[in-house]
Amino acid sequence: MATDNEYIVGVYGDDDILLKAVKSIREAGVKIHEVFSPFPIHGIDEALGYKRSRLPQAAFAFGALGLALALIMQYWMMGYDWQMIIGGKDFASLPPFVPVAFELTVLLSALGMVATFIIASDLKPYKKPKIFDIRTTDDKLVIAIDLADNKLTKKEIGEIVEKTGAEEVNEKSFE
Repeated sequence: MATDNEYIVGVYGDDDILLKAVKSIREAGVKIHEVFSPFPIHGIDEALGYKRSRLPQAAFAFGALGLALALIMQYWMMGYDWQMIIGGKDFASLPPFVPVAFELTVLLSALGMVATFIIASDLKPYKKPKIFDIRTTDDKLVIAIDLADNKLTKKEIGEIVEKTGAEEVNEKSFE
């Protein structure tokens, strides 16, 4: 029985072979933990079965929050708290609010997206990353398969990965 920290790692040298391997491995009923690459691979998201990201909706929500806060803040300051008649204009005229509203919309959208990314990616300053193969930062592509998430044995999964054209098939465990 596999623990939560045991993986089969397939090392590939070509992105086209890796893309075909991902499809073949998933068709064999093996759940892939993650694919690591030193460069983006077109079509890998679809091959892994990832759903479309909801980050654009989060960006819109943060931007709308920034816009609302900017307009409320300016209206309260200029129209209620400290009314000043400047050039005979209304206390709370919308056109002068546009630059500040735009800036706060962009600021809150950007800061919100950074926070969302950090939370979604589970990035913590004290978390030690799992490095499956150091060569993924240079020229190799890696498929990591968590043995605890699959019903097949270590040997069966290793054979499936090897048949897909992997240059190496390794076992990796983390403490």
